[in-house]
Amino acid sequence: MIVVDNSESSRNGDYTPTRYEAQQDAVSMIFSAITQGNPESSVGLMSMGGKGPEVLVTLTTDHGKILDGLHRTKSKIRGSAHLATGIQIAGVSITGFLCSERKLNYLLKLALKHRENKLQKQRIIIFNCSPIPEDEKTLVKLAKKMKKLGVSIDFIAFGEIEDDVTKKLQAFNENVKGGDGSHLVIIPPGPGLLSDQLVTSPILNGDGSGGVGGMGGTGDGGDGGQAFDFGVDPSMDPELALALRMSMEEEKARVEKRAKEEAEAAAKSQLPEIKEEDEAAQPLLDKNGEPSGSGTKETDKKDDADKMDTA
Repeated sequence: MIVVDNSESSRNGDYTPTRYEAQQDAVSMIFSAITQGNPESSVGLMSMGGKGPEVLVTLTTDHGKILDGLHRTKSKIRGSAHLATGIQIAGVSITGFLCSERKLNYLLKLALKHRENKLQKQRIIIFNCSPIPEDEKTLVKLAKKMKKLGVSIDFIAFGEIEDDVTKKLQAFNENVKGGDGSHLVIIPPGPGLLSDQLVTSPILNGDGSGGVGGMGGTGDGGDGGQAFDFGVDPSMDPELALALRMSMEEEKARVEKRAKEEAEAAAKSQLPEIKEEDEAAQPLLDKNGEPSGSGTKETDKKDDADKMDTA
């Protein structure tokens, strides 16, 4: 699930053209990267501002539905963000369960336990550009619950971020991260697009460290942009970098498939050889040009003479 911030703070113009529209481009890029990276992946969308969190699109592989949900939410920018409630609803919505807030805790645990495909990773990506009303203790408790249930949560904090917000997000991240996933990326305002700066972040290039990273990020979560061996600076041309990375993954899959086919062919060629009969190994014609096994001309003439004498 991708959670967008449609609170009043998303009207700010420190990102071109506004914070909310910057999120729109970033959501589209993340959707494409996830669904192209694995055909079995599906993505949902929800908002956490206004009167309360709202599920805009349940899990889907249809990009058009995501774009429609973003467009509808543009007219609902108001109020403040409801972060804690939004995280819980997003966790439940990952498995298709929608419910009232009163039943969230029970259904979250039930839904994750009985999800349809248990091999798929349960992941929530949250955009946040507004103050966080919840206290640190509440967020830490929620983070521990989500970690216990195996839900990875990535935060993309952008805009003029207050120290209080940074502290709360870092506390949440420290308690939710596991061996892989659950990154915190802090992106201050700048000349680049929000989507461009996410290309080199651990959100799209998960390094397994679960730390803090990205353009302008702090902490020890890696830089997501150094391990790139194509002679291209991802920060200068993020679209080309993403295209090259996807092409590399496709080529890797093609090579692995070809190697598997060659291994199967080699295994078949090593089957025990069936020995042919000696007759089958004889040439079709003998040295006199007669069919093999039929005798020579002299033998045939002798047989004919014997028959005449007998007669």
